[in-house]
Amino acid sequence: MKPEYVFDRDREWAALERFATSLGDEMRLAVVSGRRRQGKTFLLQALADTLNGFYFVAVESTSPDALRQFGTAVASYLGVEGTLAFGSWDEAITYLLDHCPDRLIVIDEFPYLVKADPVIPSILQREIDARGVGTRGVHRGSGSRVRLVLAGSAMSVMGKLLAGQAPLRGRASLDLVVQPFDYRMARQFWGMSDPRLALQVNAIVGGTPAYRTRFVDHEAPGDDLDDWVIRRVLSPETPLFREARYLLSNEMEIRDEALYHAVLGAIAAGNNTRGGIAGHMERKSTDIAHPLAVLEDCQLIRKEIDPIRKRSVYRVAEPLVTFYEAVMRPAWSQLERGWGDRVWQGSRARFASQVVGPHFEHVCRQFARGREWGGEFASEVAAGVAPGSGRGQNIEVDVIVLAPQDGNHKRRLLSAGEAKWSGIMTLGHLRRLEQARDQLHVRGLDTRDTVLALYSGAGFDPALTEAAARDPHILLVDLPALYG
Repeated sequence: MKPEYVFDRDREWAALERFATSLGDEMRLAVVSGRRRQGKTFLLQALADTLNGFYFVAVESTSPDALRQFGTAVASYLGVEGTLAFGSWDEAITYLLDHCPDRLIVIDEFPYLVKADPVIPSILQREIDARGVGTRGVHRGSGSRVRLVLAGSAMSVMGKLLAGQAPLRGRASLDLVVQPFDYRMARQFWGMSDPRLALQVNAIVGGTPAYRTRFVDHEAPGDDLDDWVIRRVLSPETPLFREARYLLSNEMEIRDEALYHAVLGAIAAGNNTRGGIAGHMERKSTDIAHPLAVLEDCQLIRKEIDPIRKRSVYRVAEPLVTFYEAVMRPAWSQLERGWGDRVWQGSRARFASQVVGPHFEHVCRQFARGREWGGEFASEVAAGVAPGSGRGQNIEVDVIVLAPQDGNHKRRLLSAGEAKWSGIMTLGHLRRLEQARDQLHVRGLDTRDTVLALYSGAGFDPALTEAAARDPHILLVDLPALYG
């Protein structure tokens, strides 16, 4: 049973508990990954404590030093006096598995061990195969019931453990990614009643649990967001100040941090296509192909597909990085001098347009993804462009909600939506959506029951409210509804 001190994570805990307590006389492997600060260590320590398992967290070190630390941890767990002096990782791993034949074993920050000694995954492959069940169900080992969990935050490394020709490919029974809290759960975690404040804070720090605790000294913003941002985010003495930089430096495959920050800065400034990013950086598109791939592997950016034009667009996946690139990085020297109040006052418009506005659109897409539309859930939700024809102009649509493809029938457009963080929405916004719907109909979508959704952080004028009251195909979503 999940301990009461573990907030949420019900799905993750259930998956880990099923794995750790599963029946069967063979060794099994789980891989748990997720970016730093998401609570993986907290979750896995709680699991190990609950099931009396072995837990070891690796640190960046040489192979001999890591082996000594591992020997000390194994000795402590098994009640052996002093330390265990292993001569190799082969000896150490075999010893642990032999002496814990029915235990949960958790090795956290596993990429550090791989960096220290790349042969470790191959040793584990051999042991899993030797203590497992063959392809025909014939037991090949000694009845081991070891449940081994390998965890890590270096996403580019963890993503390759089970890929391609990697030694552990095909050996895992569980591949779990611990994600940040979504915007609703983050609001609960921060204990905020005001949805407007909650969304602005979410646009800065996202759903990363650690940013609510020691990173801000357990202080949530009160009525004055400005004061909290200046003291807790823009002050050089606080942990959040350099955190966005550390997110890059912690990834092992990133060498030229300046190049990667330039890519992130271009995306944060609104350049979402590969050509747009390259143009902003004054580089060729081919020059940024590798940085884009690495940042995507690290889950610092995400690639989305415009469902209408089938073109790729890139967005920063970590809100703190967007905030850093849009607000902090351009004024870094001023911030280091302690001029956070000046920087914040001068960047409020940029904060609204480059940070909160795009984040609000993303949250609206999350809302649409989890909502029923006429009794049906969406199979695809994304931003896209309704292409004009003849004298018609292209119309950007912030939230396109599509039903699954049903054979040879036209694909149904469940909803087309526009999201505006600032400014009262009017009938003009509704007319624009109607035009976009009509253009998407011409493009071959079934729009007979399409809901026109208007998402606003500032509200709706009376004429639009009256129109929505008369027409069930018009949906108005304000901040309370978004969080409802």
